[in-house]
Amino acid sequence: MQTPEFRAEQPVRPATDKPREKIAAVAYELFARRGIRDVGVDELIRASGVAKATFYRHFRSKDDVVLAFLEQWYLERTAAIQNAIARRGTSDEDAMLTIFDVFDDWFRQGAVQVSSFLHVMMEMGPDHPLGKASIQYLDRTRQQIAELAESAGLNDPHDFAWSIHILIKGAIVAAAEGDSRAAARARTMAELLMAYHRP
Repeated sequence: MQTPEFRAEQPVRPATDKPREKIAAVAYELFARRGIRDVGVDELIRASGVAKATFYRHFRSKDDVVLAFLEQWYLERTAAIQNAIARRGTSDEDAMLTIFDVFDDWFRQGAVQVSSFLHVMMEMGPDHPLGKASIQYLDRTRQQIAELAESAGLNDPHDFAWSIHILIKGAIVAAAEGDSRAAARARTMAELLMAYHRP
């Protein structure tokens, strides 16, 4: 079970005067707080304090801003999980369970960005550039899980990774529905999966 003192690290974004970085930082905060659909280009321009021409010089459309947001969130999510694993000095099997502890903390914080990949994929569809990007990030996460499973010596690590990924996505949806124990429940099922895949 998750230890009471566990907290997922929060990213620190330094202030910047560079227009592209300023727009990206503002977009991240707005998207993370309110979701992607609710934030328009005019608000991004207004909140970042840049001219409209400056905005379009760096981003051709809102879709380009969303792509930058998805990339930033993927990097921060990966870093948070890796840092949590490093702090605990866990085995490869425990490292996979730590993923659920990190998600549990994000769910408790009400972090909107946790469901970004799923929301964008479902809203835009798999053929839209944003949908494709979301699928690629999800695939990269699944590959990381497969690598952990292989290092842990589990049987059929790629099949295991698909199953764990189903648990993660299911926990995200359940948390959005109001299940405060979604990540903890998924963690328990992950332990059963690991037992099933052990040699």
